[in-house]
Amino acid sequence: MTEENIVPKRGVALWTQITIFAFLVGLLALVGIGLQRAQKPMAEFNQPVPDFDIFYYEGYEYNNTPKMKLSDFQGKVVLVNIWASWCKPCEQEAPELQEAWQFYKEGGQVVFVGVDYVDTPIGAKQYLTKFNITFPNAPDLQSSISSILNRNMGVPESYVIDRQGILRSVKIGPFASVNEIKAFVDAWLE
Repeated sequence: MTEENIVPKRGVALWTQITIFAFLVGLLALVGIGLQRAQKPMAEFNQPVPDFDIFYYEGYEYNNTPKMKLSDFQGKVVLVNIWASWCKPCEQEAPELQEAWQFYKEGGQVVFVGVDYVDTPIGAKQYLTKFNITFPNAPDLQSSISSILNRNMGVPESYVIDRQGILRSVKIGPFASVNEIKAFVDAWLE
């Protein structure tokens, strides 16, 4: 091979390198923003809760309606309790939630909605039967409801949404008593 046949290597032009680098930085920034939004709950304190669909378990509907939206409860105080059949602390509060529901349900001003977080239908049905739960309950297999509300602390978690659909209170962990549940709800009944 002679020196005449050797082609000198050229590097990538500086402007091309800058363009590629800027594109990658922009792409990483977009991914980072998306991840941050995914980790941040959509519902914010003292702000309206984004509307969501509720598809109830059969036998646990609200007023015999199998599907509703959160906005259908406008004018009522809503306690949303996120639970799972595999959650031991959820079992601790289940009887108190049922007793509190019995206290409020006849007045029609308060609605309890149980949201079964990433559970099996069989496990959920056994749980609801075991604790004689009668308030409305819905599965959340794809975390669509809990991703709007959940503070990523686990289950159980409970939320009070006021008559105007505004998130007012969050309880992380199980309720210790019926009186604690009543205090959690009554503050927003005025």
